[in-house]
Amino acid sequence: MWKLIKPEEIKDNVFQAIGKDWMLITAGTEEKANAMTASWGGMGILWRKPVVTAYIRPQRFTKGLVDAQDTFTLSFYEEAYRKSLNYMGTVSGAQEDKIAGGGLTLKLFDGVPAFEESRMVLVCKKLYTQELKEECFLYPELIEQNYAQKDFHTMYIGEVMQVYVKESDK
Repeated sequence: MWKLIKPEEIKDNVFQAIGKDWMLITAGTEEKANAMTASWGGMGILWRKPVVTAYIRPQRFTKGLVDAQDTFTLSFYEEAYRKSLNYMGTVSGAQEDKIAGGGLTLKLFDGVPAFEESRMVLVCKKLYTQELKEECFLYPELIEQNYAQKDFHTMYIGEVMQVYVKESDK
């Protein structure tokens, strides 16, 4: 059973949820959706709105779907889904149906795809996109450590429109 909460009611430690537990960035339609695992991002307040930041490399299949839509979701999972998250982060949706391969069940939240197995889903509206640029980095070691191929991420800032949390069956 899903419950709608306000963004300020999220109880998660953002550093843990994104950086350690990981999340899926999902976009598309009911007919054509894709997701990718991410461990970079953030949550906060910008322009007086609750927002998330998500980062996608140019070669990721999901990027085209995020670019084509006004909305995307970020979804978070229990540790039991680590294997699925790992799979979703290593297989390309351009080559196969990785949603089926990851053992996940597509579910629309306000018309935006995410997954039934998640414990929390943030439905986000894109507000801003920006490609990270080499000349804007202040420390060259960040490029050396993260961008050997010069495949700089695109940053997406999305307004958190809805937050759904799974209620326990207890």
